[in-house]
Amino acid sequence: MLREHFLEGMSRAAATVNVVTTDGPGGRAGVTVSAMSSVSADRPALLVCVHQASPACQAIKRNGRFCVNVLRAEHAAISDRFAGRHKTADGDKFAGARWRCLATGAPALDDALVAFDCTVMKEIDWGTHTVFIADVVDVELAEPGRPLIYASRAYGVPRLQGEAAA
Repeated sequence: MLREHFLEGMSRAAATVNVVTTDGPGGRAGVTVSAMSSVSADRPALLVCVHQASPACQAIKRNGRFCVNVLRAEHAAISDRFAGRHKTADGDKFAGARWRCLATGAPALDDALVAFDCTVMKEIDWGTHTVFIADVVDVELAEPGRPLIYASRAYGVPRLQGEAAA
């Protein structure tokens, strides 16, 4: 009962939708996550939680780096692809979008709202997930826009300050 209440409660907590990508000796991989948070601004760091069954989890562990791509409102299809809901004909999650290589070697989505280039500093296996705590080595800010959010088991888009209700 606690697990079900926990899952229902977490479904009500809105979060940005992010694609975490990595490349290196462990291979190129990526996964959609909503569990991403700032750890510190004085020593810029963030954390992400990745399911241990995801191939991206092992790739991040081996590569020691990743990029958090904060998705825009129009990126639901990219989120679905990296979440495994929709597959491309060749199975390449990176197909159909433009990517570039960051300083760490991690792939960044060309039109992500924000790209955080990170180096893993600590890994904590907790239940079914690994919590990666990483130093942010660079932040690429794109043109402002509306982030894709996830709440109540569905995608949404926030209304920005000064924007009229639809």
